Amino acid sequence: MKDLKQLLEQNRAWAERIKASDPEFFRTLAKQQSPKFLWIGCSDSRVPSTQLVGMAPGEMFVHRNVANVVVHTDFNCLSVIQYAVDGLDVDHIIVCGHHGCGGVKAAMDNVQFGLIDNWLRHVQDVMHVHKDELAQIRDESERVDRLCELNVIEQVVNVSRTTIVQNAWERGQELVVHGWIYNLQDGLLRDLGITVDSAESLAPAYRRALPGLRRTLTGSLVQ
Repeated sequence: MKDLKQLLEQNRAWAERIKASDPEFFRTLAKQQSPKFLWIGCSDSRVPSTQLVGMAPGEMFVHRNVANVVVHTDFNCLSVIQYAVDGLDVDHIIVCGHHGCGGVKAAMDNVQFGLIDNWLRHVQDVMHVHKDELAQIRDESERVDRLCELNVIEQVVNVSRTTIVQNAWERGQELVVHGWIYNLQDGLLRDLGITVDSAESLAPAYRRALPGLRRTLTGSLVQ
């Protein structure tokens, strides 16, 4: 109970600081939200989305889950994407993973924890797609970090393939999907070089992000 009391006290102090600098902040915020960004990130407590980019409440719509996975049967994630795209009219969707992700490492090590094993199966699928590249990395931590990056790239593809995003592009809505990685060691974000702004740009963007993987998104060899 002591810890919870401290959280409430910290909340009051935070709210007072905000009101001291901008007396109308919460009244204005309560009327509407109009973020231009949807952030899909990991649930890891060390990766606080809005703080990483220095944004205030109301400036970013956020969905987080273990290992920042986007699955076409996850109606929670899909509902967030649909509301962000169709309701809030966001301009950018950012999929952000982080180095040293515990979920990714558990998937790579094939460690069993229970129910979450089924969720991390999606990360293992990514690992199997890129097994040749990963096998060339001898250092274990570097191999995990690379899988973290590859996982982000594959999740950008998954976001771009949703009917929500595909329909938005078809009707001419300006919407860009990005893949970023966060480094816990220095607190910096890095663009992974995959940016998708249309259905037609998806396959070329994927190939540019993974020049060593000579396959299209359908699995056929690139000529």
